[in-house]
Amino acid sequence: MLKKIQNILGYRRQFISLLVGVPSYEKYVEHMKKHHPGDPVKSRKDFFCEAQEARYNAKGGKVSRCC
Repeated sequence: MLKKIQNILGYRRQFISLLVGVPSYEKYVEHMKKHHPGDPVKSRKDFFCEAQEARYNAKGGKVSRCC
């Protein structure tokens, strides 16, 4: 039962992250280890800050919206 709840919470976290446009840190780490084993891996904080910068400051500081 506990494992089922943990799975549900994991999927919930992933869904919310995708909903707001935050890429998965775990997938980033997995990618770096597989494809760039010699390169340093960013901390979770640095990864998040870079993702936010790319999302919200990509157009010269203007937030682009879909609606």
